[in-house]
Amino acid sequence: MSEHVPRPVRPRVTARTSYRIAPLVRPNRLYRAIAARLERMPRALRLFTGLERRSKEALYGCRMCGQCALPATAYACPMTCPKQLRNGPCGGVAPNGDCEVHPGERCVWLIAYERAAATGHESDLALLQRPIDQRLRGTSSWVHYWLGRDEGLWTDAAPRESVRRAPVELGMPQVPR
Repeated sequence: MSEHVPRPVRPRVTARTSYRIAPLVRPNRLYRAIAARLERMPRALRLFTGLERRSKEALYGCRMCGQCALPATAYACPMTCPKQLRNGPCGGVAPNGDCEVHPGERCVWLIAYERAAATGHESDLALLQRPIDQRLRGTSSWVHYWLGRDEGLWTDAAPRESVRRAPVELGMPQVPR
């Protein structure tokens, strides 16, 4: 198995603690000024991004996607899913909750659900994650967050009644019966 395939990570910090410290990194005037200044200072930005990477990697298994989804996934990084799925588990989760790719390790989405349920944040898991902008991989998600670039990162799920089913024409010739 390639060492580049992520492994599911159980965060070292409880969800309750993570939700309590989250307000400390919420955007404010000071953080916006710091982020704007960091962007004008490449060496300082590299140092800051390195500190962010080391701290989030140690605590949450962060993969530095540049568009952090931790607040919407009970602080279990969805990018540690070997398939890097951001909108829930794949169809290969074993009946005992093991990851399909790494048997013997718990599916990161089940970890997220357990953490969300334990803190009353299950509804956060219904938020739809937009696809990752691969150009941001390895960049500071905190800087993006503080500068307001993550505003549309996730959306509410569409109500079921607004989903309409319609036949799809695939352009295939009819098969004689």
